[in-house]
Amino acid sequence: MATPFSFPAMIAVYSAVLGLFVPSGGSKWVIEAPYVMQAAHQLKVHLGWTVASYNLGEALANLIQPFWMLPVLGLLGLRARHIMGVTFAIFLVLVPVVLVLVTVLRAPLTFPRWSPWGGSLRNRS
Repeated sequence: MATPFSFPAMIAVYSAVLGLFVPSGGSKWVIEAPYVMQAAHQLKVHLGWTVASYNLGEALANLIQPFWMLPVLGLLGLRARHIMGVTFAIFLVLVPVVLVLVTVLRAPLTFPRWSPWGGSLRNRS
């Protein structure tokens, strides 16, 4: 069960795990955005920070499954095995850093009490 405190870290982990199996962040977001944002809204977590946390998790997954590196590997005449050790080491270092930062840096962000489209969000549940 997520709390407003743990939700950004859970979203980052969720995005990273799913990113290992579905490497396209944009297509994943189109499918997942409605329920991820609804959960953030219900927990009253800043919606922009939810998107940022999701994207950071996706970036972590790209270190393990580096489809972004295929053109560079072709140009340099390298194989994936030549870079996987380095990208995995970077992944291991960045996972705790990202989880701590998405948790700590969300603290000053508050859920808006108004909607830019008009109306108050105070009485909504």
